[in-house]
Amino acid sequence: MLFGESCRDIWKYCKAERLEPSAPAIIVNPLEIKENDGMAANVVANLRSLGAEVSIHTNENWHEVTKTRFVDKKTNYILLREDNNDGQYGRCDLQKINFENYDCVVISDYNKLFLTKDDIKQICKNHSLVFMDTKKELGKWAECLTYIKINNYELSKAKQITTVLKDKLIITLGPAGASHKETIYPVPSVEIKDLSGCGDTFLAGLATSYLQTHSIEEAIKFANLCATQMAQKSGVSIVDKNLL
Repeated sequence: MLFGESCRDIWKYCKAERLEPSAPAIIVNPLEIKENDGMAANVVANLRSLGAEVSIHTNENWHEVTKTRFVDKKTNYILLREDNNDGQYGRCDLQKINFENYDCVVISDYNKLFLTKDDIKQICKNHSLVFMDTKKELGKWAECLTYIKINNYELSKAKQITTVLKDKLIITLGPAGASHKETIYPVPSVEIKDLSGCGDTFLAGLATSYLQTHSIEEAIKFANLCATQMAQKSGVSIVDKNLL
């Protein structure tokens, strides 16, 4: 089972070669449009691609929440992002969910008020294996989680990392890989095209591998491979387990 906010990611690839003469604006010529399920829905897509059976509990209006990126095709540089209906995600309802039906729970929390800290605590009370990626500021409240995937920037915003919480953290380090309990798990050196969606793919790989191996070390190594595959592609892509 996966909990979290979802949206539609839209990528408008453009040709951008000159500036508007009368204003500080880039003139773009549209070339192609790509679209994919974003945020928590992207985690689900990666979980399913890795062979997992997943149910998702997300905002009902997810298809109306759009994040449109205008991207220079030549450089893959994002010129502009337009968000629509961001902040209108509603609230999560945990009352009718039978947690006994699921081997684990994955939380992809973008801190849009769909899930509160109390909701996350309630999920942990109902299941013993919970993975989380969150934009919330970490603190003692998160000690109930089994494992927490977080990047260095998000970790720097945390004001209280307890000893208990520290042992649950899996910190993604970009091209350097990931760390857990001060052990670094490196990744191969590759040409990075785009880091968009890599965190979602890492989370999916982590949970999937852990269920198979019951080893967090092996799960981190597998998640690294999944994220590395994504970093070599433009835009948000879905992991291909046959290429791992």
